[in-house]
Amino acid sequence: MATLGQTYLTLADAMKRTEDGKSIAQVIEILSQNNPMLDDMIAVKCNQGTKHRHTVRSDLPSVTWGGLYQGIPQSKSRTAQVDDTTGFAEALSSIDKRLLDIAPGNEAQLRMSEAVPFYEAFNQEMASGLFYHDTTTSPEKFKGLAARYNTLSNSNVIDGGGAGADNTSIWFVTWGENYTSTIYPDGTTAGIKREDKGEQRILDGSGNPYYAKEELFQWHLGVAVKDWRFNVRIANIDISEVIAGNVDLYALMRKAYWKLPNAVADREGKGAVGPKKMAIYCNRDIMEALDAQNTNAGGSDNFTRLSMGQVEGKEVETYRKIPVRNTDALLNTEALVA
Repeated sequence: MATLGQTYLTLADAMKRTEDGKSIAQVIEILSQNNPMLDDMIAVKCNQGTKHRHTVRSDLPSVTWGGLYQGIPQSKSRTAQVDDTTGFAEALSSIDKRLLDIAPGNEAQLRMSEAVPFYEAFNQEMASGLFYHDTTTSPEKFKGLAARYNTLSNSNVIDGGGAGADNTSIWFVTWGENYTSTIYPDGTTAGIKREDKGEQRILDGSGNPYYAKEELFQWHLGVAVKDWRFNVRIANIDISEVIAGNVDLYALMRKAYWKLPNAVADREGKGAVGPKKMAIYCNRDIMEALDAQNTNAGGSDNFTRLSMGQVEGKEVETYRKIPVRNTDALLNTEALVA
């Protein structure tokens, strides 16, 4: 029974979801997380089946000074092709048909009550994966941002000064088909697919059959970074030093901002190759510290500090007109970036 209770929905579980013994109650999702990048990101269909290939300029032609009666050396540019891959996550919900018959409320209510946490579990997995998944250690997944910006020799990775393993990061991310996007394989759809498998004949641990209704949840996802220059990671931010007030976060953010190509013009999309939008991601501890440093500076109306602004008709906190998003996916236990 212990295994059943951990894996399958039981009558006791169903009863815990009713407040009047007759209908399924509205469940307060206290395990939900705040992951706004799932709203910011754009999805692009793969151009190579389950992978997405893009071409980048890797070398420019040479230019030489000439002289009379001297020839012109021939030269050419060079390009390189980069492939980004996808992976897929799956989950299966199976509820005994007899439970659906006797549980409070109706079948649709109970099944939806169980589907909602599946959606949240997928959202948390993918939000974490956007930053931390790495195909080097988990080839069945996709390559996230931290695996690409994982060394201080990368000019777009800034050292926050931490020395231990209690670090976090602040990310400047530019979303767009020609910048950073999520990808999904040809033949699938973007986002979570919920498929009702109907009534299935299932064998229990003793090989005896029973009937259950099943739902399959599936999400195909990958990340493609076409132009790495438009993302910046501030790594090695020692969270204990931040809490103690010993880290000037705005100085680090200023460095990150000026790493972005044509920072001022691109903030509003001018001169961009195709549509794009920018966002800054950090966790709630960093957000609190930014607020504190704002307060200590005597206000939050300074353009180069946190301030309120309008983005897509919503009032959000911004830094240099870039929305600053609080995400629970960014950890305070990141390893040191060397």
